[in-house]
Amino acid sequence: MRRHEITERNRPYQPVGAAREFILCKDPEVLLCGPAGTGKSRAALEKLHLCAEKYAGCRLLIIRKTRASLTETGLVTYERDVLPEGHPAALGPKREHRHSYKYPNGSEIVVGGMDKPSKTLSTEYDIIYVQEATELSEDEWETLTRPLRNGVIPYQQIIADCNPAQRTHWLKLRCDAGRTRMIESRHEDNPLLYDRKRGEWTERGRAYIAVLDRLTGVRYLRLRKGLWVSAEGIIYDEWDATVHVVNRFPIPADWRRYWVIDFGFTNPFVWQAWAEDPDGRLYRYREIYKTRRTVAEHAQEIKRVCADEPRPVAVICDHDAEDRATFTLETNMSTVAAIKMVSPGIQAVKERLKPAGDGKPRLYLMRDSLVELDQELVDRKLPTCTEDEVEGYVWDTSHGQKRGEQPVKENDHGCDCMRYLVMHVDRGRVELAPSLWG
Repeated sequence: MRRHEITERNRPYQPVGAAREFILCKDPEVLLCGPAGTGKSRAALEKLHLCAEKYAGCRLLIIRKTRASLTETGLVTYERDVLPEGHPAALGPKREHRHSYKYPNGSEIVVGGMDKPSKTLSTEYDIIYVQEATELSEDEWETLTRPLRNGVIPYQQIIADCNPAQRTHWLKLRCDAGRTRMIESRHEDNPLLYDRKRGEWTERGRAYIAVLDRLTGVRYLRLRKGLWVSAEGIIYDEWDATVHVVNRFPIPADWRRYWVIDFGFTNPFVWQAWAEDPDGRLYRYREIYKTRRTVAEHAQEIKRVCADEPRPVAVICDHDAEDRATFTLETNMSTVAAIKMVSPGIQAVKERLKPAGDGKPRLYLMRDSLVELDQELVDRKLPTCTEDEVEGYVWDTSHGQKRGEQPVKENDHGCDCMRYLVMHVDRGRVELAPSLWG
């Protein structure tokens, strides 16, 4: 038995369906896409491991939009599920400090992010794996094809996985044009969820599908059905993640800071830290998006993560008097009640998302701003940060309401914060009677 074969005796992974097709595929560009939980990342990482074992001296790359986002996603799956117990490649630094995984036969799997491309793209590779490829721009994708010339593996390849995005996404259009091969996975391809011999869901599969069946709107269509669709009635149609979500950078100490809070316990408590540059552009640079913690606990965490930062010029809060009082008691910082008028606030945010006179918008979200990932929200397939909300933030047309009157009050906590901030900062620009400001 050759050690690069996947067998029950070696390890329990047995690829079926789209996962098997993906592992065997040798096309220059191949995308494995589908709904949540179909085993896409596992299949890609298993393919890299097999190639590293089979082709001595090959060079492989795992990359995502940012290096930090790999630590608790792809690298967890690789170390926990793919590498056999005691494998020499597991030796070395912890995940967050890893540059690569080295195999005894001279093969190496490098890890990196597009936020620091010079650290990883100055060398040559045989296969590059892009996790969550919809996060990248097409220019970044094409940049990744250039180092594919190491020549140890008989075919050179860029592989990727993703959940579906909007139907007009460049990656979907690239596949439609035949430049990238798309392989569509289904939940039945994941043996943990579906027993092919019996032709039925496993106990874990039934529970997981039940979670996905409770989703609504665009999240249901993408994560349960695996469809490339845009949200019907999306509010912020100016939103473009490739424009409005930016890499992190050091924030000058003299930039004005704002904190915004939407209180919650069963629903997420959201706290956002924003900075305003000299031209009036706003950057969200830190966020708590967490359920089942008290205001007092959140306040202590906020004090900890902001200990070395300038104090905010305003703490803008939802109107709950008791929660505001608790926050003030814990932080010794006064709060300002948010201006909660919905329609003017939405219009003000939309104006900031549009390009200004210099061609740039006036509102941005920095990547990797989340202080801590809420695993309960991950398990429930709900948004875990503000940028997860935006494409599903839609107008409510139920009960005879007209589009443009009210948003659907669901998964909107970060969007509410964004609206509170913009209304506070732009109050002089919004055309309302002075008496309405309170």
